[in-house]
Amino acid sequence: MIELPPRFNFKEVDNKWAKYWEEKNCFSAKVNQNKQPYTVVIPPPNVTGILHMGHALNNTLQDIIIRYKRMKGFEALWMPGTDHAGIATQNVVEKQLAKEGKRRQDIGRDAFLERLWAWKREYGDTIIRQLKRLGSSCDWQRLRFTMDEDYCRAVRYVFVKLYQKGFIYRGEYIINWCPRCLTALSDEEAEHKDTEGFLYYIRYPIKDTDEYITVATTRPETMLGDTAVAVNPNDSRYTNLIGKTVVLPLIGRYIPIVADEFVDPEFGTGAVKVTPAHDPNDFFMGERHGLKAINIMHPDARLNEQAGEFADMDRFEAREAIVDELKQRKLLEKITPHMHAVGHCYRCHTIVEPYLSKQWFVKMKPLAEPAITAVKEGKIKFYPQRWTKVYMNWMENIRDWCISRQIWWGHRIPVWYCRDCGNDDNVIVSETDPKQCPKCGSKDIYQDEDVLDTWFSSWLWPFATFRWPLSDGTIDPDLQYFYPTSALFTAPEIIFFWVARMIMAGLEFMGDIPFSDVYIHGTVRDSKGRKMSKSLGNAIDPLEIIEEYGADALRFSLIVNSGQDIFISKDKFEIGRNFANKVWNASRLILMHIDLSNLKRSESGANYLSGIKIEDKDLVTKWIVSRFFNTVKHVGNAIERYRFSEAEILVEDFFWSELCDWYLEIIKERWNEENIQNIALALLEGSLKILHPFMPFVTEEIWCRFKGKDNPLCIQRWPDIEEEKIDVKVEADMKFVIDVIGALRNIRARWNIKPKDKIDCQFVSEDTISLSLLEQNSNMLRTFAKVNEITVGEVDANNVSASATVVIGKVKCIVALSGLINIEEEKQRIIAEIKDNERIVSSLSARLQNKDFLNKAPQEVIQKERIRFDEMELKIKELKQALAELG
Repeated sequence: MIELPPRFNFKEVDNKWAKYWEEKNCFSAKVNQNKQPYTVVIPPPNVTGILHMGHALNNTLQDIIIRYKRMKGFEALWMPGTDHAGIATQNVVEKQLAKEGKRRQDIGRDAFLERLWAWKREYGDTIIRQLKRLGSSCDWQRLRFTMDEDYCRAVRYVFVKLYQKGFIYRGEYIINWCPRCLTALSDEEAEHKDTEGFLYYIRYPIKDTDEYITVATTRPETMLGDTAVAVNPNDSRYTNLIGKTVVLPLIGRYIPIVADEFVDPEFGTGAVKVTPAHDPNDFFMGERHGLKAINIMHPDARLNEQAGEFADMDRFEAREAIVDELKQRKLLEKITPHMHAVGHCYRCHTIVEPYLSKQWFVKMKPLAEPAITAVKEGKIKFYPQRWTKVYMNWMENIRDWCISRQIWWGHRIPVWYCRDCGNDDNVIVSETDPKQCPKCGSKDIYQDEDVLDTWFSSWLWPFATFRWPLSDGTIDPDLQYFYPTSALFTAPEIIFFWVARMIMAGLEFMGDIPFSDVYIHGTVRDSKGRKMSKSLGNAIDPLEIIEEYGADALRFSLIVNSGQDIFISKDKFEIGRNFANKVWNASRLILMHIDLSNLKRSESGANYLSGIKIEDKDLVTKWIVSRFFNTVKHVGNAIERYRFSEAEILVEDFFWSELCDWYLEIIKERWNEENIQNIALALLEGSLKILHPFMPFVTEEIWCRFKGKDNPLCIQRWPDIEEEKIDVKVEADMKFVIDVIGALRNIRARWNIKPKDKIDCQFVSEDTISLSLLEQNSNMLRTFAKVNEITVGEVDANNVSASATVVIGKVKCIVALSGLINIEEEKQRIIAEIKDNERIVSSLSARLQNKDFLNKAPQEVIQKERIRFDEMELKIKELKQALAELG
């Protein structure tokens, strides 16, 4: 017999199995033409990252399906790796330098990069170690990094190919600029947040008159770079001013009034300032009207010499100074509150500045077209389906992608310039470092200082991780076998950063989709519905949860609470801990009653239930076996449809409610029977298998206690489904018996019948099949509902006046109460309770008819009172029914 320790020690178990799985390469995947591949690439966490609840959720979901597919016989590969995270990682090392009183410019690019690589070697795999603690079953031998040598070659190859096709170009446009990180950002990296601000109404004097035109702006500091005022040509208020000249306040520059249909007559005064160097819409308006673009800012958002007396001021300091000066000159008409969307850097959260700059861009429309078609034709499907519309909307309105970043950590742009040629437009684009200028032969060449956007490397992730492209032009056998990958699991916020771009890159460079399914999981929120974040102070550290409750508890609790979004609080992890303990204790109970050395079993397929002897009248055995196979079937279907919470609840219900609460209780006096031992052990083995993807540590520990370490659970086959053993009628019959027992237990509880006192029951029905079923299983009624006499058929008139009645299906169950309770005392108690509840109902009714209350009280308060009113009325109805039963 195998005896498990009394308590499940997750701290010992978790670490042991995480180490064992990795050392034994349990999750290694290889090309196997006899198996169908199933591939998932991990969304590569940043090397600066530490595990947070979003990571825990995302990776638990991936691990569930990978473990499931591996057990189903697929060659399952979960490709792990990390992203170099250009801006974030550089910020970390720059902060270290700042503590030494230095900037990166002080030590130079080469020395700074050495510091970055040293930091990466020491800290860059922190999150990988944490993912292993979570139980992530990646093929850790394949760990990739977006700046591996092979990966760098892929990035350069893609840049050069897109440049040669005319898809990459260099141009001067308004981009999102982060004054803190000192780099350009793509549109998606500039997160727009609704911000309380102001509209400043500024008077622009019309040249050679006493008149003025008033414009409204949210950013008065940028007026110093104005080169026009614009009005809508159809706005009759300003028709006579079109073509005239105004004097730019504070600067004195003459600028024209132009007509442009882009101007919204309803915004502000209907007249707007035009600042081509500091607003994307103004930039294109400036191009249409041939306006000059004047940059008034340094890269760090201090005003430059073009700002006159405001030079060297920070942009927000300058805003206050400019507004004060306008007031003094009586050129500020008014200031009004105004809510507007303001871009923030997605890394440091600094307000970004629209900034005219020369950058590298990718033309996206030609890349987007086949990616749109792939989704329209159903080659790629989004789960939940509503994300398809979000994807299509972004793709159909896609803008060119700014890919250059003014930082040092990352893939340096493979472009060189010749000093002797002296023309920035005469560029050398090459996969390898050139030795000389191909045009003039000069060796005085230098590389572009910028690096590529981090997402430019990660959009190649599904195929560049397989050593693509090989230098000899062949395709790596692993890539040929494992690509396209099967499914992608990701958060909604990177559907544009990453998901859409991977689809474009896969179709462009591999000629095929990168994955067929995209599962977008919800956001982890606190119990109040707020997104978890450090700034709000509501984040829960998953590593603390693992320390306190165990990895299985963390995983189980996250999934069981998941839906569109996951609302979680620390106490909810007790759900997972309690279930892990239940699995341990139930397994301990089964194993301590089984003598494995003497047990004879007929093995078949992936489980032992095939050899189980089931007698025709053995409802319980037929029921539990049917329920097991039905559960296996529906759990698999739910996982395949990415309904992970549903799958986990099905497993929990079977194991806890049916196997533990009923089956193990029913057989507890029959452990000496060999067939019972066979069934119990087979059910335990099967249950551990279907539990394993959700709770890998506790299931592996129990399995190997009686199977041995050389045969770990993680590589076992998923239970075969034996359809012939699924019996819907048997399940319905057993449910009916269980419902009757539950009803009788409720009667005992409602009437406070002592546990030692047995009850007499009468079952009345025209349904002879149901009555026969109760007769055949009367022993269960006697054992689990403490029933003494059971009568089937007519009602005994002597018991009608003092009895409790409940109807289950077509059967009326009558329990005689005489001799079990004091009838008169119970009547008085119920009458008193009815009166108390009626007083409460009367008070609630008056309150809910009070117009003052209905007009002033919050809706949630009113709703709570209505619910309470309905509950109290139902309670009174039940009490009156109980009183009637007493006669």
